[in-house]
Formats: sequence, C-alpha cells, structure tokens
Amino acid sequence: MDAIVEFITEHNLSGLAVGIFTFLIIGLFHPLVIKAEYYIGTKSWWLFLLLGIVAATASICIDGLFLSIMFGVVSFSSFWSILEVFEQRERVRKGWFPENPQRKQKHIE
Repeated sequence: MDAIVEFITEHNLSGLAVGIFTFLIIGLFHPLVIKAEYYIGTKSWWLFLLLGIVAATASICIDGLFLSIMFGVVSFSSFWSILEVFEQRERVRKGWFPENPQRKQKHIE
C-alpha cells in the first residue's frame, strides 16, 4: 500500500486519486443504503453511525494524508447514509424500490 501512495505522491496524482476514490466510495454507499434498508430497515442507521465513528477515528489516527482523507470520506459518507436510509424508506413507500416481503410480514404478526 505504501508503494501505491508513494507512486501517487511522486507523480502528483493525489487530487485525481482522491477524486476517483471519493467517487467510488460514494458509489459504494448508494447500494449499501438500499440493501441495508431492504434487509434491516431503518434500524440500520446504527451501523452507518458506528462505521462513521470508526472511520473518523481512523482518519484522525492515521499519519498519511491520503489514507486519512479516504477514511474521512468513508466517515462522512457513512454519516450521510443515516439520512439516506430514512429517505430510502420513503422511496420504498412510494413504490420506487421493492419492499422486503419477509420484513413486512414480521410487522404484521
């Protein structure tokens, strides 16, 4: 991993690398929110909070600037996902996304 970070730094690719990885991280969180709401429901917000706190702590503790930034992006993507889980519930209610029939049955019983 150090060799990759060194290569990025030597060739002045830090800005592009941060942009690409930020794009990929945000892109990863979109389906994670959908799946979390589908299988767990809005209670999944705790998982995103925990991940955000862990990633924020890692961002503070890591010396390398690039990795610190990446953990910061993961942290705030996690915190933003808390809001998105509740918005995803509304999208499901509107019929834009499928509702988990097994979870719905548990609420009825």
